[in-house]
Amino acid sequence: MAEKEIKKEYKWNLRDIYKSYKEWEKDFGKVQKLKDELLMYKGKFSDEKKLSEFLKKQEELDKIAYKLYAYPQLARDLNSSDKEATENLQKIQFLFSEITTELSWVNPELIENRKKIEKYIKKEEFSDYKFGLENLFRLQKHVLNERESKLLSYFGSFFSTPRTVYTEVTVTDVEWPVVKLSTGEKAEATPANYTKVLTKNRNQKDRKLIFDSYYGVYKRKENTIAAIYNSILQKDIAKMKAYEYDSFLLSFLEGNNIPEEVYMNLINTAKENTKPLKRYLKLRKKILGLKKYHNYDGLVNLIEFNKEYEYDDAKDIVLKSVAPLGKDYVKKMKKAVSEGWLDVFEAKGKRSGAYSAGIYGVHPYMLLNYNNTLDSVFTLAHELGHTLHTLYSDENQPFSMSDYTIFVAEVASTFNERLLLDYMLENTDDPKERIALLEQEIRNITGTFYFQALLAEYEYQAHSLVEKGEPVTADILSKIIEKLFDEYYGKEMEKDELIYALWARVPHFFNSPFYVYQYATCFASSAILYDKIINEKDKKKKEEALKKYIELLSSGGNDFPMEQLKKAGADLSKKETVKAVSEQFDLLLDKLEKEIEKMDLK
Repeated sequence: MAEKEIKKEYKWNLRDIYKSYKEWEKDFGKVQKLKDELLMYKGKFSDEKKLSEFLKKQEELDKIAYKLYAYPQLARDLNSSDKEATENLQKIQFLFSEITTELSWVNPELIENRKKIEKYIKKEEFSDYKFGLENLFRLQKHVLNERESKLLSYFGSFFSTPRTVYTEVTVTDVEWPVVKLSTGEKAEATPANYTKVLTKNRNQKDRKLIFDSYYGVYKRKENTIAAIYNSILQKDIAKMKAYEYDSFLLSFLEGNNIPEEVYMNLINTAKENTKPLKRYLKLRKKILGLKKYHNYDGLVNLIEFNKEYEYDDAKDIVLKSVAPLGKDYVKKMKKAVSEGWLDVFEAKGKRSGAYSAGIYGVHPYMLLNYNNTLDSVFTLAHELGHTLHTLYSDENQPFSMSDYTIFVAEVASTFNERLLLDYMLENTDDPKERIALLEQEIRNITGTFYFQALLAEYEYQAHSLVEKGEPVTADILSKIIEKLFDEYYGKEMEKDELIYALWARVPHFFNSPFYVYQYATCFASSAILYDKIINEKDKKKKEEALKKYIELLSSGGNDFPMEQLKKAGADLSKKETVKAVSEQFDLLLDKLEKEIEKMDLK
């Protein structure tokens, strides 16, 4: 591992953003200057030329601001104890707050000049800004006047504080306990090791041990974390009222023109169709030979499968798996995995999990905590899906329309996972690996669809508490999770008190509320698009479907996400779209049972 870590392709090259903080400081000063220049346009939006100048200068500021924020943020994700990164991150956050305050007059003035601007944006020079301005006018009801906007902007830095505190409490200040497994091996109960033990260890007592140790960290801090979360909930409800939304859900959905019915359809349809989920748990309990089935038994393979996948091998497998998406797609992916765009392995102080973050004009950065498991191979394919989506978007859209919404973000990632499953199944005769691969796809359904729908309902219920003026405590939040677990998993899973502290360890709740439901909606969408591209027999229809898919990836944020998906061939307004996932689940269970019968495991 030590030898691999010194290779460039295993570490981020942050010098692609800035060579040093000295260079960063120059851009910091440039943004301050641009901010002052933008202030000079106040009262001049009725002038077509002045409006055009303003929009271009604002775009220039935003481009630089992305880089200014990303540089210390990424450095801090590699090492949460990096003081220089922490200080500069706070510095840029303060500048952002200052910009928001001093430019609080912009949207009200744009709306004030709406009639003239609607004529201006018909011209070519405004084409890059037309969609954004039209969307602003659509949301006019929720735009505060100048005084209100300025007043609220003073709280910008404060609003970001809770999630910063959450990171300090759950990452920076955590000393992960060390457990001694039945083999005599000692393992630090880090997020990556927790997943690895639950995936690979056949001893239920070992799984319970690391589960207790890992969740114990959150349980011991649950009151503090609940107080942090309550402050986020209070902020969300306050903003709903300040911006005059009819509901907290609409305050998160209406910006992208997503109907509330789509969200409610997801959480209700998923919960109504948990029969395959319970069927799977019952099968697992039987094959694993367990008297009692617990949450910490959910990741271990049905049969002993200890194959490890070295990162270089995983990279090669993923590259080969995406061949059905065309030579250009493969070419882009080869570039993404070879030029210091990934930070691959776990390290002390490094943020847990995985993500892909795009920086317009530079390139995307992918964070992994690769641990040689099959799950890690799929995570690599997943994050590369995001990265390719970003590359296509940045190449085909101007900055103002390059940022695609979260609502479509998980389509490319989950599509890649489906292709990876196909490739690996086609290239193995090992019955154990085949079962493990089918399980991997089933876990995508249980984890990306059902579990995220469960979390989505938790978020809805937690926000409802504050909207109704009801108390928010660790015990109350845990009871919401407990009830949802009962509804989703029923009697097939034992009740473990520690798992109900789940809400305390999901970063999305604290960093990006109402994000997780989109994993589920995107999973449903990608399943439909996959079927059109891979399973279609008619060559012309197949080619057309692939063309539309690449157009989806290339469209960035040039339209509302529901419309983008419809153009590609996925309509999430239909209940059947969501329900189809559970039907697919039943078919996969049929295949899995046949493979199990071949090995005479029953």
